Amino acid sequence: MAKKALIVMAKRPFPGQTKTRLVPPFSPGEAARLYEALLKDTITLARAVPKVTPFVAYDPADRDSRAYFQTIAPDFQLIEQRGSSLGERLDHVLSTGLALGCDQVVAMNSDSPTLPVDLLEEAFQRLDDPLTDVVLGPCDDGGYYLIGWKRPHPRLVREVEMSTEQVLAQTLRIAAHEQLQAVLLTAWYDVDDLADLQRIERDLGAADVAVHTRRFLRDSMSKSAKS
Repeated sequence: MAKKALIVMAKRPFPGQTKTRLVPPFSPGEAARLYEALLKDTITLARAVPKVTPFVAYDPADRDSRAYFQTIAPDFQLIEQRGSSLGERLDHVLSTGLALGCDQVVAMNSDSPTLPVDLLEEAFQRLDDPLTDVVLGPCDDGGYYLIGWKRPHPRLVREVEMSTEQVLAQTLRIAAHEQLQAVLLTAWYDVDDLADLQRIERDLGAADVAVHTRRFLRDSMSKSAKS
């Protein structure tokens, strides 16, 4: 049976460094606390995927950050994020998973807490197909919420202009040039701006998921009502 790694790409929450596109309506400290809630819900989501080895890839790569993630995800293995760009860090993290003996590695974001667990399971099911080289979970903003493969394909992450609307399109063009079979999952969204925040508020009203995010938003609305 293939050994499968599910890796959560995570930042340690710092005011002024996380979810800055949501300042305002939130203060820098509130935005950091929102990200921490998203992160904790993502860890819970990853924990629900059967028959995988869960990892957190953490940034910054220092002792205090490692201790922080050991506290909130004690049952996850930890990998340092290394590299000056997101593409370099993704390449390092995915390559590390393979070097640790995993046959399939999937890296996911940490701010899509309502993502159905079925989509994470499907990512590995798709990689079980010998014809599939790469699996991608598209985001509505033109990026992706996950990428996975069975062998290193550094061009797919290193030669893409990350954090733009062209991330997915560029990745697919490189995959086609490399003659790689890329499979797309159902599109989802991450929480980056006010429209995403409004969307997750609606979603949380219809489903009992993402308890930390739900609690943060509830407390935030209660605080706003009192002020």
